[in-house]
Amino acid sequence: MPTADGAAIEWRSSAGLMPYADAVAAMEARVAAIRGGTAPELVWLVEHPPLYTAGTSARPADLIEPDLLPVHRSGRGGQYTYHGPGQRVAYVMLDLKRRGGDIRRYVHTLEDWLIGALARFGIAGERRAGRVGIWVAGADGKEDKIAAIGVRVRQWVSYHGIALNVAPDLAHYRGIVPCGVSGYGITSLAALGVTATMAEVDAALRGTFAEAFEAEPQ
Repeated sequence: MPTADGAAIEWRSSAGLMPYADAVAAMEARVAAIRGGTAPELVWLVEHPPLYTAGTSARPADLIEPDLLPVHRSGRGGQYTYHGPGQRVAYVMLDLKRRGGDIRRYVHTLEDWLIGALARFGIAGERRAGRVGIWVAGADGKEDKIAAIGVRVRQWVSYHGIALNVAPDLAHYRGIVPCGVSGYGITSLAALGVTATMAEVDAALRGTFAEAFEAEPQ
């Protein structure tokens, strides 16, 4: 997939469950290669075994059941989040200098991307002021989070990215306060009655990526 300046973005999908530490090591190496001009930008689609990750702002009190699942410290921004089977994680490694050097705008574009992908399944994903991620509003006024965002930027190359709940075990969220936000639920495509394969979700993510990122100021 080309960017606005004609350079290609590589897309990669890894089968099976990718150990989190291996994914971080691979991202670190790829970010260095992108910075050095020896590798193209990359969107990497993975699933992880069940685990919690702690971002740079994670509060100890938000780890409610520390023995429920393995906990990995992460260099991404944000607080605690969950990864596991049935959740599509997209690690996005882009040269932000080529996209205006605006990290806030980059996060906004990730939100646009998720909202566009969810729309392909008839789901209205929404932003909420003061709450990171993408939310779904129910008819009863209840709001549930369906996707998380956590990024890191090294010398203007992004990594980490997004996590979209397709059909994970939502009970695993009980061990944390997701992203430090309490009083709201967690949902998924499956919980909303949408039966989608991971391949179909990947197609929606790939199909809406350019729509979001080509709208960015260059």
